[in-house]
Amino acid sequence: MVSRVWKWFTERWPWYPLKRLLLDEEIPGGSSFAYTFGSAILVILSLQVISGIFQLFYYVPTVDHAYDSVSYLRTQIPFGWLVHNIHYWGASMMIILVALHMVRVYIWGAYKTQLTWLIGIALVVTTMTLIQTGTPLPWDQKGYWAGEVGTSIPGTIPVVGDFMKRIIRGGEAMGQLALSRFFTIHVTILPPLLVLLIGAHIAAFRTSGVAGSWDEEKRNKKGRFWPDQTFKDMVTAASVVFILIALCVFFPPDFTGPADPSNTTYLPKPEWAFLFLYEALKYFKGPWEPVGAAGVPAVLIGLLVLVPFADRSPEKNPMLRPFAMICLAVYAGLILVLTLMGYFSPGFAQMPGSPGKPSQTAFSVSGGGASSRDSAVSEGSQVLSGADLFRSEGCIQCHSIGGEGGNIGPDLSGESVKAKGREWLREQISNPQSHNPDTIMPAHDSLSGEKLNALVDYLLSLNSASGSMKQAAGPGRDHESGKSDSSHGKKQEPSHADSQPGRAAYIIGSRDNGRILFHMQCTGCHGTAGKKGIMNPGSDDGTVPLLNPIDRELFSADPQVFAENIDRFIQHGSVPDGPNPVIHMPDFGDSHSFTQQEIANIEAYVLQLNGVNRGELVNPGMKPGNFFVLAAGIYAIVVLMLGGIWNRKFRRCDDGENVQRGGP
Repeated sequence: MVSRVWKWFTERWPWYPLKRLLLDEEIPGGSSFAYTFGSAILVILSLQVISGIFQLFYYVPTVDHAYDSVSYLRTQIPFGWLVHNIHYWGASMMIILVALHMVRVYIWGAYKTQLTWLIGIALVVTTMTLIQTGTPLPWDQKGYWAGEVGTSIPGTIPVVGDFMKRIIRGGEAMGQLALSRFFTIHVTILPPLLVLLIGAHIAAFRTSGVAGSWDEEKRNKKGRFWPDQTFKDMVTAASVVFILIALCVFFPPDFTGPADPSNTTYLPKPEWAFLFLYEALKYFKGPWEPVGAAGVPAVLIGLLVLVPFADRSPEKNPMLRPFAMICLAVYAGLILVLTLMGYFSPGFAQMPGSPGKPSQTAFSVSGGGASSRDSAVSEGSQVLSGADLFRSEGCIQCHSIGGEGGNIGPDLSGESVKAKGREWLREQISNPQSHNPDTIMPAHDSLSGEKLNALVDYLLSLNSASGSMKQAAGPGRDHESGKSDSSHGKKQEPSHADSQPGRAAYIIGSRDNGRILFHMQCTGCHGTAGKKGIMNPGSDDGTVPLLNPIDRELFSADPQVFAENIDRFIQHGSVPDGPNPVIHMPDFGDSHSFTQQEIANIEAYVLQLNGVNRGELVNPGMKPGNFFVLAAGIYAIVVLMLGGIWNRKFRRCDDGENVQRGGP
């Protein structure tokens, strides 16, 4: 029955001619593991297609639901974490394999088959575009800013740049149209194009023949693609898949929180594959920005295109092509160095050409996670930096300026502050106990001399008429309504126990960004990492509650319950028990001092301080650690089976040679 079905199939479809075309290929010099990168790329591409299709069953391509739908897949769908992580790490692995494949082809001199090389370049560009369009799809902070930065770069190209950016984004700003276009390009346009190019690449490769070894003596030895090279391809493919699974298990992508363009503490960068371009553009400033945006990519691609036409020599031995090898070392080394520099460099608020922000507003993270915005040097930048520090160091929680801020400490916009003098202010900020041993003001002794001077200069520049906190930028303002926050220290009713948690409690936030926000707004009362609360006279406890460890009544091993418990306080504030507590918990949510995304980030950080992972897998299907053990066992069995088959093949070949020679 089976033979009849197979005969019926082969009579109607060219199976045997196709098999001969794909597998019956002679390899000059024999098979080699150096030739396995191409097949490994095909395996990873297959996994990308399968995992991408699976994600489409759950993904919602809207700015309101994209992040939540991906988070739901990752945490609550059995093996959803594996599917997402394979797609995430598979993209990076594919770029690495493509780069290694091109380097191998260059060293072997196989680029001299011009059409195959040119199609390969088109494959590289298409793969890079797939990563660029796929990164924004989760619509998280990382993806949003990668899309923002990535589309801003071509926006600086003269004449056509702004048109290109609008076409990609569907408008001036990143929004729903941009997400829809990224989704359409990533899902419906680029995959068929990639498959078409791969087919053309294989056809050109088969037509020109396998390059094989450059050594003439070795080229006399012939090997077969099947089964010789196929065996090595399978071993490499199995190893690549195993490495991919290890990355998925031990290095899952972080939750960076939903996209929040108003969160100025995030360090925006493009995806790692574009860091070399991002870093190179930093050297093109002012009027040279368009030259860098258009010229750098054009030169990098143009050099690759010119390679087979510039080197027409038939020589393929790399030892006899020193100039070509030097060019490869310079080209690859430059990209690698720029990538590392871009990875370790501070981010930029917005790339050149993007409206609404300075072209180079850098962010830096120092010490124990403190972050401050260092504005570009310009007239009045020191005063603005001091205003930012006033918020980031938590001064606004207790002190007010022009009636805006807390009411625990005195208003600082009057002339009484100036009368104290610069040195008194420096000492008061660094060591307030030296002036009043009973003060509840915490010491800000971690401020560097430059920052301390900037904060003092800012306070001395204030007066009752102009000392408005509207000068200060940062998370303390109302991002959603544009109004200034005037709720700090406001008398509030203890209604948190009966109130409902806000939307932030159901968002998986970013722990890293939450750490920055916590330092900027919460350490003034709760201490560094929530380990020490300042004095709170009039309250029953006498101090602000610790958050690390947090009150056991609020703690829960269930991350959702834990987030809901603390969200009520952050959203609605509270008044501590006691006859007349001096410090009250501000209502960061009701007053819009923080966006819901920022509150979710802070909650993720507080959970981490207490040993709870906000992105914990609810329904993993199989725990990642157990899955890795299973995958390791399968990998070992596959490698052993392939090794056994290969060993039998060689033994059979040896036996055949002995018989021909008259041996036993």
